[in-house]
Amino acid sequence: MARINQGISGGFSGKVGTVTGGNWNGIDYMRSNESVSKNSNSTAQLNQRARLTTVVQFLRPLKEFLRIGFKNRASKLSAFNAATSYNLEHALAGSFPDYQIEYSRVRVSQGKLPGALNPAAVAGPSGEIRFTWDNNSTAIDAMADDMVAVVIYNPARKSALSFTGGSTRLGGSQSVTLPASFSGDEVHCYISFQNVSQTVISDSRFVCSLGEAPDFGKQVNMW
Repeated sequence: MARINQGISGGFSGKVGTVTGGNWNGIDYMRSNESVSKNSNSTAQLNQRARLTTVVQFLRPLKEFLRIGFKNRASKLSAFNAATSYNLEHALAGSFPDYQIEYSRVRVSQGKLPGALNPAAVAGPSGEIRFTWDNNSTAIDAMADDMVAVVIYNPARKSALSFTGGSTRLGGSQSVTLPASFSGDEVHCYISFQNVSQTVISDSRFVCSLGEAPDFGKQVNMW
């Protein structure tokens, strides 16, 4: 708000529309305001958009699983946005405009439950991938009946497959049969555990990348 200093015909101080008034050494003056350029295509904005687009496109096939994986981090953000925030900070490699996902640093779940101990995954016959882990049910907050949750991501197809509620922490292994469309593609494997009541989940762990998946069979929980 401008202030008139000496009546209606006097000088003023402050901003009126595109003009700012003031007084310097007893002399009233007016100057035009500089226009502020709102360039939506600035380098910084383009860079941020490229980063965000890379992560969102990666996570989109995992959206349903992320509702489980990041539900404990969704108090102020949606589960998907919480996952986006984490992976934007930790799982992005490269530089503008060529960003890539660093698959070994991705998290598809985040929580306080103890994670998998010494996980591994190998391609088996008939299009199966077999996950294994060591029993760590004696760890604090872990239970023998905690249920495994696995995710297999196929970047070539921009598709993901998940399996939940199968084997237990005590069980030590879980086999997943993949869809025929995954045959020959590189896939990235992740594992976590959730408790029986499905209220708490562990941080996911990257298990491995399998360079060429075998001849796959039926589909399970394709998202």
